Amino acid sequence: MSDTDEIPEADRLEGAPHPRHTDRLFGQDAAEAAFLDAYASGRLAHAWLLTGPRGVGKATLAWRIARFLAAQQQGQGQGGGLFGEAPAPATSLDLPPDHPVMRRAAQLAEPRIALCRRSWDPKAKRLKTQLTVDEVRALKSHFTLSATDGGWRAAIIDSADEMNTSAANAILKILEEPPEKTVLLMVSHQPAKLLPTIRSRCRVLRLPSLSEEDLARALAGAGQPLDAVALLHALTGGSVGTSVRFQEANGAALYPEILSLLVDAPGMDRQDLFRLAATATGRAGLASYEMITDLISLALGRIARAGAGHPDPLLEAEQPVARRLCPDAAAARDWADTLARITGRLTHARAVNLDPEQVILDMFLTIEKTAAGITRS
Repeated sequence: MSDTDEIPEADRLEGAPHPRHTDRLFGQDAAEAAFLDAYASGRLAHAWLLTGPRGVGKATLAWRIARFLAAQQQGQGQGGGLFGEAPAPATSLDLPPDHPVMRRAAQLAEPRIALCRRSWDPKAKRLKTQLTVDEVRALKSHFTLSATDGGWRAAIIDSADEMNTSAANAILKILEEPPEKTVLLMVSHQPAKLLPTIRSRCRVLRLPSLSEEDLARALAGAGQPLDAVALLHALTGGSVGTSVRFQEANGAALYPEILSLLVDAPGMDRQDLFRLAATATGRAGLASYEMITDLISLALGRIARAGAGHPDPLLEAEQPVARRLCPDAAAARDWADTLARITGRLTHARAVNLDPEQVILDMFLTIEKTAAGITRS
């Protein structure tokens, strides 16, 4: 990476604005209301665990809460306004776009807000794979500073799932002796993997998946096209983050293409198959490789669940594939086993850096063998 290149941000999805630059949140009114109720009650938890599927707005909510708290002056909320009168309770986390806190937070220059995330490794010239104790120590240093007006401070950990053992233990010590007038906001996609002692010291705020309408509004706010919203909603479960990734890697076009191959298994068109695999070659094809392999796994999982009788509605293009390849529970078990084998091989292939084109061809060959067994029976 040259001196002129920007260092990537671990908590930002490529193709979408960073959550600190997002001033609107869609589909999570209940979560916002729960926080505002706690704030107005005067019993604000010192630590919040924001959970839910990836890409539904957890980090955006964390930044909205942090900015809201940073904007509160001493004596406002939780204790009365000027001359002792009770202030009107806040009904929104919104701040005016020109509010000083909004400007400073966007520049990571707001002294009342600290951000804890995976950092850049200058020696390896890449982002660290884990959130380490060094980042938590920097967070603790932030806590030692007192706000000049006695106002609130907030710290965002994005994501808590990425903490290594030392970092998790350091966070636990902070939770055991929380600083005054400080709120810790931890974003977690898989809270079950966190230490139980960390979870028990946090108030959990779960964010649900977005509706198709809310997904469309969020994608529009991120500057994304809306021509495939229905497909994206079905495939991602309403995740804005995953939908943006699908858009950036052409997933909405690749998925029907993969289904058109699967519907002919075990006699998939070899020319189309090789052409699809060839798009994943070279550095330029890395995003395509990741998307194709993820979509193959997604298709097999959805088809297997349909055959097993789960109520997930199938897309119109998935229905003929499911009827032909997964007509019953026995076939569903075969596909579940196939998916497990493919997943294991894919993990190994990524670890040893196998040729992407060959990996994709191997996945389809495995599918062909399973399809042959099912269609013969």
